[in-house]
Amino acid sequence: AVVSTQSGHYGRGIEDIGFWQYKHCFTENFVDGRKLIMVDANSLPKVGIQDFDHIKTICSAIRSLLGVEAPDSKRTIYLPPRDNLATFLEKKAFLGSQSDALEFELVSS
Repeated sequence: AVVSTQSGHYGRGIEDIGFWQYKHCFTENFVDGRKLIMVDANSLPKVGIQDFDHIKTICSAIRSLLGVEAPDSKRTIYLPPRDNLATFLEKKAFLGSQSDALEFELVSS
């Protein structure tokens, strides 16, 4: 794994995949393991990452680290919701006692 998703900033993880120049983007914006699920191609330019090829690589590495599927722009409403792990991680990304109490089994059922 690139970096633990439980605690600490992802800055070290971004260095590990070869993008040392973006470490400050993650640390200055407090992107830690809990918030990593919220990082996508839409949010990276907002934290200072502009190169589209870098954005695609970073997003792919984050999805791989978290074990979640890539977004599908052709996904229809007739399909079941995205995978349960991604939904759980999105709910867990927010701080607070309700979020802290969430367990994966409760969200996935």
